[in-house]
Amino acid sequence: MQRETSMYNTNRNLAKRQYVIIGIFVVVGVVYLLKLFSLQVLDKELKQSADNNVLRYVTQYPARGKVFDRNGKLLVYNEAVYDLMVVPGQVKDIDTLEFCRLLNITRESYEERFAKAKNYSRIKASVFLAQISKEDYAHIGEILYRFPGFYFQTRTLRHYPNAIAAHTLGDIGEVDKDELESDPYYRRGDYIGKSGIEKFYEKELRGKKGLKVVMVDVHNREKGSYLDGMLDSLPVPGKDVYLGMDAELQAYGEALMKGKIGSIVAIEPKTGQILAFVTSPSYDPNLLVGRVRGQHYAELLQDPMKPLLNRAISGTYPPGSTFKMVNGLIALQSGSITPATHFRCNGPGTTPIKCTHHHGGSPDLANAIENSCNPYFYEAFKTTINNPKFGNIKKGYEYWHQMTYKLGLGHKFDTDIPYERPGNIPSREYYDKMYAGSWNSVTIRSLGIGQGEILVTPLQLANIAALIANEGYYYPPHLIRSFGDSTAIPEKMTTRMETGIEERHFKVIKAGMKSVFEGGAGTARGSRIPGISAGGKTGTAQNPHGDNHSIFIAFAPVEDPKIALSIIIENGGYGSTWAAPIASLMMEKYIKGYSERPNVEERMMKGVINYSIKKKKK
Repeated sequence: MQRETSMYNTNRNLAKRQYVIIGIFVVVGVVYLLKLFSLQVLDKELKQSADNNVLRYVTQYPARGKVFDRNGKLLVYNEAVYDLMVVPGQVKDIDTLEFCRLLNITRESYEERFAKAKNYSRIKASVFLAQISKEDYAHIGEILYRFPGFYFQTRTLRHYPNAIAAHTLGDIGEVDKDELESDPYYRRGDYIGKSGIEKFYEKELRGKKGLKVVMVDVHNREKGSYLDGMLDSLPVPGKDVYLGMDAELQAYGEALMKGKIGSIVAIEPKTGQILAFVTSPSYDPNLLVGRVRGQHYAELLQDPMKPLLNRAISGTYPPGSTFKMVNGLIALQSGSITPATHFRCNGPGTTPIKCTHHHGGSPDLANAIENSCNPYFYEAFKTTINNPKFGNIKKGYEYWHQMTYKLGLGHKFDTDIPYERPGNIPSREYYDKMYAGSWNSVTIRSLGIGQGEILVTPLQLANIAALIANEGYYYPPHLIRSFGDSTAIPEKMTTRMETGIEERHFKVIKAGMKSVFEGGAGTARGSRIPGISAGGKTGTAQNPHGDNHSIFIAFAPVEDPKIALSIIIENGGYGSTWAAPIASLMMEKYIKGYSERPNVEERMMKGVINYSIKKKKK
């Protein structure tokens, strides 16, 4: 009995050991299975490394959307180029010297490029040599199979057939670190809009990338699609963009501005679409394309004439006499004056603001616009901010400040125009601080004639002309007209902005501006357009850094305005000297399609203003 019990215990112990041993083998087996699962399924980098021995994942870049003018004229299109890609882990036993000769690069350049790609990833493809031409691609492609790990990827670069509107169209360049981190769509080596339309409408223009998975043999030769293309996806082309710009008018404006520093902004009053957006000096947009982009950008950046500066939106200037319509409108709306109100003008002897010439007696509002009478508009401004209905001058000034804001001054329009500046309309608080709370209409009298601390952009001035043409409203100035697929443009750009000034007050302002061209004392009578009625206003803005700026705003035809614009010629002197003739030519060109004044046209195109550019000391 005892012996049987002992044997039973022994057998039971052996059974336990057997289970333990079996359990150990099972655990070891499970561990190995889990490890294999981890390596083959969960470890994506190892899996990708294995796949990359036979598969190649090629990004299919979409065709970027084209850009057209309002009449369907092509402004920007794509040209194919080729990037030479490299997967460092697949580069083995190549003839480096032959490869360098093939690409026309030095051994040092090869080592530097390869090290950069290797630091990025051994198993992921990156750009080794960007933007190879079609001709070089054909030559290199014939023998590229000798160099495993290298292959071509197609992409496109922008081309500008008319070489106009560089600042408006903008440019594209390689994504930087910040852009990579802010948008997961982009990968190293991708391109993105850097300025202008290319930047603002980047998401619409870029389209959507596709993917092509191809099989590659040991000799680096493609053997066809993997799984018959089941994993492939087609790229989605970007949307075409149609601008409100008239390409012929833009080119004409750029020709008129050669040899001058300044800008032209032309707007279609009924829509707010920008017809011409000229800044001078400018540059050929094709300079900022391809591998030479960096070199040319640096050269343009160092140019003392600052061709990269878009003066139409980044230049700020005192508006001078073009601001007189603003003060006239606010004075009318506040009830401080009527169209028949007269203020005394004694010419150059008038105080505290003198007139530039004798035009006789006491003008009314329309006559004051025609003659550009300084004392009249100072008195209109003073009467407005001192109006008893406001209680005191500071509240009167606040009313005036609010009305200028409604007229589109002192702030950005915030549409599709990057890098726009707000200008400056000084606040009540600004003067309280400057004059310790003690100031009056004489202290700030320069505001009555558009001088002092007031600063505006040419875009804002063109909008003033547009809202006068519309008799009380405007649409925020913008570049887009439509998308090629009929996608609605942003609502911001189709929202009618009311100025808060009654339509009836614009009648006398428009009559006075018409007299600027047609009146016997009109300051732009020498720029009258044959067969077209136009309204305008000259401005001669004081410039502490040199000669005065020549300024003009205008619209035409008066009865049914099709175009409104502003012209600023830096250091151009009187508004009637340069700005008014150029404005009249632009309006004539847009409405008629040609100019009937070849002498004026030739004088403006060949006219050059001498600028003294001081170079910075090193």
